[in-house]
Amino acid sequence: MPTAERVDPSESLWHLLGAVIRRFREDARRISLREAAKRSFIDPAHLSKWERGLARPDAQSITHLDRALSAEGCQVELQRAIADLDHLRTLENRTPVSGEDATERRRLFKLAADLTLGLVSGSEPIRQLIIPDDFRSTEEWEITCADHLHALRTRPQADMIADLAIDLVALGRQMEIATPADLIELQRTLATLSMIHAIVLTGQAEHGGAIRWWRAARQAADSSGDLSLGLLIRSEEAGHGLYGQRSPDAVLRLLKEAQKFAGGPHVDLMETEAKALSMTGRHDEALGAVHRLIDLSGTKVADRVGFRTPSAIHFAASWVYAAAGYEAQADRERTSVLSLAKSYTYRVNVALHGALCTVAKGGTGEGAREAAAVIANLPPTYRNNHIRQTGQLVLQAVPMDQRNNPGVRELREVLTNSPSEM
Repeated sequence: MPTAERVDPSESLWHLLGAVIRRFREDARRISLREAAKRSFIDPAHLSKWERGLARPDAQSITHLDRALSAEGCQVELQRAIADLDHLRTLENRTPVSGEDATERRRLFKLAADLTLGLVSGSEPIRQLIIPDDFRSTEEWEITCADHLHALRTRPQADMIADLAIDLVALGRQMEIATPADLIELQRTLATLSMIHAIVLTGQAEHGGAIRWWRAARQAADSSGDLSLGLLIRSEEAGHGLYGQRSPDAVLRLLKEAQKFAGGPHVDLMETEAKALSMTGRHDEALGAVHRLIDLSGTKVADRVGFRTPSAIHFAASWVYAAAGYEAQADRERTSVLSLAKSYTYRVNVALHGALCTVAKGGTGEGAREAAAVIANLPPTYRNNHIRQTGQLVLQAVPMDQRNNPGVRELREVLTNSPSEM
């Protein structure tokens, strides 16, 4: 039987539901779309849109379709879960939150976590349809982590979520039957993928979910006994917390806890400390931290997962020098980042550091326009939360009496029109 072009289940959860419906209809039951619609008392045009993720089916129609395709309730469960997650987004945007809303939100957050890991009641048939048994060796899981890390540096972060969820489901299934020896290695993989997932959620400004995945990453790393991985995750959690996820003071507290874990100051932690001090306006302390950091720039840091980048120290220095208005030093560090960085986010943000430095030196209009141009020239899907928050740093550096400057209004408009969720 010829089949229509496949829907991409990674585009959205509704596209995932469409892919599941089509797999049941074509592969499991081998009937035409019109026949499936007839058996379900559904308009074929509606069913076609549902399968392509172009429309959202109602609960009653999905119930009829589930019965017609003998899907044993899994389509019903998936539709209900996705509808609940949409409701969760509505609650997230509602202020103030009533006590009843808070209870409902907690329930839906639990559902969201379960759905992400493929553990919704009745979802096993979905997992078997979408994700076959996929047990991998340690080396194959290391390649998987490297693939996601490369994607983090090069792809729009919104495009990564579905792929990460699929691999997390496969990993969870493998961990269920792993031997104790294999489980240690799989815990390391879980820690790494959870860390990347937390970064991606931060890039989407999904801060509540990100914080929970940071916790999962720490727990997995600690369970594996890999101290260097545990320190890396704590360092990354603090660093990404500066992008609207936590206050700078809260990040400094995280760093103190991480220093206890590390047994003292550590180069990864010092990078974030310098940036956090800069954000609180403690520029002299931030500059002192950068100078100590540069002295340690040759320090070898254990990095089994390939997460460390040689541009990280230069990036921290660029941030701090720019915020303090030290143009020559900021330009030097920015040049180093551009020569070393693989991450598009790093490259865009150091360009914004240049605009920040211009504002800090008194060139409000020029710096604001420079920042606006950097962001406006970036394709919308690449304007992640890390980039938008760096643009906000430029705005925050503008003196109060210059907030109505035309260049500042231009930057504010660009940031307002940038998608808040990718």
